[in-house]
Amino acid sequence: MMKKRSALLLVIVGLLGGSLLTLVLMTYPGIASQATPGEGLLASVTGNTQQKNDLKKIETAMDLISSNYYKDVDQTKLIDGAINGMMESLGDPYSNYMGQETAAQFEESIEGSFTGIGAEVSSQDGNVVVVSPIKGSPAEKAGIRAKDMIMSVNGESLQGLELNKAVNKIRGPKGSEAKVQVKRAGSSELIDFVIVRDDIDLETVYAHMEDGGIGVIAITQFSLNTGDRFKEELAKLEKQNMKGLVIDVRNDPGGVLQVVIDIAEQFVPKGKVIVQVEDKNGKKEQSKSNGSAKAYPVTVLMNKGSASASEILAGALQQSAGAKLIGENSFGKGTVQTSYDKQMGDGSLLKITIAKWLTPNGDWIHEKGIKPDIAVDQPDYFSVAPINKEKLPLKYDSNSSDVKSAQTMLRGLDFKPDRVDGYYDQKTEEAVKAFQKQKGIQATGQIDEKTAESLEAALIERIANPQYDAQLKRAIENVSKDISSAVSKP
Repeated sequence: MMKKRSALLLVIVGLLGGSLLTLVLMTYPGIASQATPGEGLLASVTGNTQQKNDLKKIETAMDLISSNYYKDVDQTKLIDGAINGMMESLGDPYSNYMGQETAAQFEESIEGSFTGIGAEVSSQDGNVVVVSPIKGSPAEKAGIRAKDMIMSVNGESLQGLELNKAVNKIRGPKGSEAKVQVKRAGSSELIDFVIVRDDIDLETVYAHMEDGGIGVIAITQFSLNTGDRFKEELAKLEKQNMKGLVIDVRNDPGGVLQVVIDIAEQFVPKGKVIVQVEDKNGKKEQSKSNGSAKAYPVTVLMNKGSASASEILAGALQQSAGAKLIGENSFGKGTVQTSYDKQMGDGSLLKITIAKWLTPNGDWIHEKGIKPDIAVDQPDYFSVAPINKEKLPLKYDSNSSDVKSAQTMLRGLDFKPDRVDGYYDQKTEEAVKAFQKQKGIQATGQIDEKTAESLEAALIERIANPQYDAQLKRAIENVSKDISSAVSKP
């Protein structure tokens, strides 16, 4: 087990009851040494008159507040507020300050499993925005999606809050409820979710074999043990005479830079570029592969929740190993962070963006993402909003966004209402009755709370079934086609 202090320098894990992963620099030539400050916070201002004056200005402001404010001042809160203000002034959602309490929770999340809703978030223009839900987490099961904006939790607004304060409002003990209001692009109304907090599984690699010798390895995040786990699972598949591979990084928010490099090396030919890191002076350092290509075809499956390290892997395998990218445009996070805790001296830490990363071809994908070679969207019911239980029952001749959600769910479950525009017509009523009969619910044709909950539960079960995963099926088809093409060549 590595010491906590060492772990902090290697991986950034956030605290939205899940993990807030950012691409973390470990040791990188020409960048890491430049990013390391001197001992103590005053070292950087020694000998610089302007910086000394600026520091004195801050000290004067603190003295004036402490001496003259009409209430007693908590010095720790004052200092934390000043540092938070500096970090927020950068306008960078991935650079932030963690006070002692938040940093302590941060360390706990590195050491083992943790409790929460299971989603990675960032701060954008004073709003808490979901980068991606963690695979299998309560957030994913409830229907939280990448790019969702979390507006409030249990009636408390998160707008304008510093990120760590917002995260702490979302955290809570296992079994407790987080009533979350979300603003989603394309929806005119806020969407309500009730999410029961739970222990979050820190397993990051899942593998299985499909028919035709096609292996599938899903990576949920690039944590410290992910590289070793990936090698283990890949070796098992190869021993089963695997003929092609799908690497699934959907909703993978990122992680440790060196880990993704280690994984990419297993597919990128020796000497080819995996990733480039560019500092603020424009100096670029390339990471080249010491590995070798595989004889079998590889496809990478991604979506809009694939961020940071996931995008590095996708870009490296596409541009340097000839892999196909299938799914949706990725998230678009092209920066590298490192964390500083020892320099702070009191258990708090700063996480600072220190560089850009570029694809092998030199593309900076920040806020743009990577486009798939083959675009495949999931069916509409994969992203349908839950039904607002406070507006029930839904019945014939009503018209609302909740009716539209119910119709989308019914269609996804093969009950075939003739429309999904939000108007509750006779066909919708018949579809509801058919569903109620199947589930042993009184067939009233109206959607009450029991019917709504049954609809949502049935839909979650279907979404979790690989049989209905359009993106995965297309990726497997693509690999199968590549295998056939390779066999048919003379």
